[in-house]
Amino acid sequence: MNKNIDVLLINPYDENALKNALGFITPPTNLMYLASSLEKESYSVKIVDDDLLQMGYEKVSELAEKLNPQIVGVTATTSTIKSALKYVELVKNILPNTLTVIGGPHTTFMPSETLKSSENLDVVVIGEGEETMVDLANHSTENIHDLDEVKGIVYRDLKNGNFKTTQKRPLINDLDALPFPARHLVPFDSYGASKEQNGGIITSRGCVYNCNYCSSSLIMGKKFRSRSPDNVVDEIEELINKYQINDIGFMDDTFMLNKRRANDIANEIKARDLDLSFVASSRVDSVDQNLLQNMKSAGLKTIYYGVESGSQRILDLMKKGITLKQAEDAVKSAKNVDLEVLTSFILGYPGETEDDMNKTIDFSTKLDSDYSQYSILTPFPGTPIYNELKEKDLIDNDDWDEYTVLKPVLKYDEMGLNKKMVERKLAIAYLKFYARPKYLMNHRHMFKVMFKTVMRSFILPKLMGGTGKGWYQNLDNNTSSK
Repeated sequence: MNKNIDVLLINPYDENALKNALGFITPPTNLMYLASSLEKESYSVKIVDDDLLQMGYEKVSELAEKLNPQIVGVTATTSTIKSALKYVELVKNILPNTLTVIGGPHTTFMPSETLKSSENLDVVVIGEGEETMVDLANHSTENIHDLDEVKGIVYRDLKNGNFKTTQKRPLINDLDALPFPARHLVPFDSYGASKEQNGGIITSRGCVYNCNYCSSSLIMGKKFRSRSPDNVVDEIEELINKYQINDIGFMDDTFMLNKRRANDIANEIKARDLDLSFVASSRVDSVDQNLLQNMKSAGLKTIYYGVESGSQRILDLMKKGITLKQAEDAVKSAKNVDLEVLTSFILGYPGETEDDMNKTIDFSTKLDSDYSQYSILTPFPGTPIYNELKEKDLIDNDDWDEYTVLKPVLKYDEMGLNKKMVERKLAIAYLKFYARPKYLMNHRHMFKVMFKTVMRSFILPKLMGGTGKGWYQNLDNNTSSK
């Protein structure tokens, strides 16, 4: 074991029933990006993915003591923030001179609140972290305690304990300049049920849309920034040749926003004669059949659409900017070229009625996609809907552990609904979609998986008198395709 490393990066443990049922644990791409940027500047880095290893707070802190890093960085979503801070607490108690840093979508929007919640936390990184972490490492190495010169952070002044917010850090314009994620720092063969879950690639950042429930454009900017097709396919080749991964997942919010670039990536894959299959996401108004056909010829297997509602009125409230007809056409175009389709929906949106939720469930079955995911509207900090509901005092729960997109956290009684109804509609949505005889005949391989997940997520917790965590994805966006 290498000792006295420069930076230790920790991915906190996150429990949910779907992940446990399906083995859906993926490598922490965000930490691997931080690590590769630090390694590029000759810093030694270790990643501890406790979501995979499940070592626990004590053992991770004991490992930190042995490694004696200058910086310990932890990533956090809203539902893992409390867990993330526990690692910080224990590490700082053992290594009081180590700089403790936290980042992620939750802390980006609540930096001061996060610092207040832990006296052992030194720095909160706001937004993109690659350049900021290198800057922090440079200052830490020089033993400089005044971090005013590090852009993009809120930190605790060691002299007086006050919080200081530094100058905003510009977004990274040249994404090609970033080194590929440091995949060599995580045990790839230990993740998930298949390598398909490990081949995640981010080819662009930023979102030009204004969906009310999503914070993506506020974290990564309103400007769409993208990597060049050559750079993207270079990374694909690395995954194939170095890691023997031929199943790729494009993790972009809006991969097909620029149709020309999407086509160019497909053409470059074919020009290099690469054998792979991949998954990509898109808005329903950003695809056409010719584009999908070209993507399929390059290896596209599954397309992910964020539809969100079967009620046009609710789509308009969400500021989604799409129509039900566009959703139908997008699914039809994908099926016409023999692609698998995954659709996502949100239930319990403010202003929604029981009839609206029924329309969403019925519309999802009408689309007849291959897979469908449902979530309960969760107002994550930083989203426009969070600010609106907070101002109206309609958020019922500030226990971040409950922000799993499975549990109602709003004051639904004041909106003409109730929590039990919304939870029931979530269960009904999954059962109606996946228990259809036609669906089960055409997707027999899904029956065992769905039965096990529904049992663990909804039925067993009720029988035991508690609540369960299940059906989870893309925590801080509710869904991923804008």
